Amino acid sequence: MEMSWWAAAMPSPDVVAFVRVALPAAPARVLEVGAGDGTLAAALREAGYDVVALDPAGGDGILDVPLHELDAPAASFDAAVAVVSLHHLQPQARSCRRLGEVLKPRAPLIVDEFDVDRLDERAVAWWLAQRQAIGSPREESPAEHVAEMRAHLHPVARIAEELAPWFDVGAPVPGAFLYRRHLDWALRPVEEALIASGELPAAGLRFIATRR
Repeated sequence: MEMSWWAAAMPSPDVVAFVRVALPAAPARVLEVGAGDGTLAAALREAGYDVVALDPAGGDGILDVPLHELDAPAASFDAAVAVVSLHHLQPQARSCRRLGEVLKPRAPLIVDEFDVDRLDERAVAWWLAQRQAIGSPREESPAEHVAEMRAHLHPVARIAEELAPWFDVGAPVPGAFLYRRHLDWALRPVEEALIASGELPAAGLRFIATRR
């Protein structure tokens, strides 16, 4: 396979807007889980936030520390952000507990996710067709993609279960997701139209969990 289609990518403008609206006012202290290339962390810092960004790959201004090993005082963050990262946290239970420990009471955990339970062969076939249209080599079959992801990623329902002892988890809002995975962001309305017509599932989910 040329590239895992759930691999980290620059957050799209709608993701940045979702996060900014849900955050408390700057200069709140924010923990970003799964910072990728640091684009979102940089944007939040420019807006005046005090950001601690974590990602296994590390990078400029990013700590290569697993969430469950984060050395931080209890209740030391005003908010946390997780963009397409909670689905592969390991160990999941300890990582979610650590989130609960380091966030202040009533602090929001802002989550943008891909839900593997909603993914189906129609969705992957459409995504692969768009990839091939821009010159990507042919990859596995849709069935192989779905099986691979369900074998390795946590569904959103499981993520919510692990957060529940610490957080009041808001109802997830479904939406388009595939256009963000190494495609042209201009495909967002195309994907949304296919979701509205029932031709594709809404594989993206967003929710806000509030620390008790």
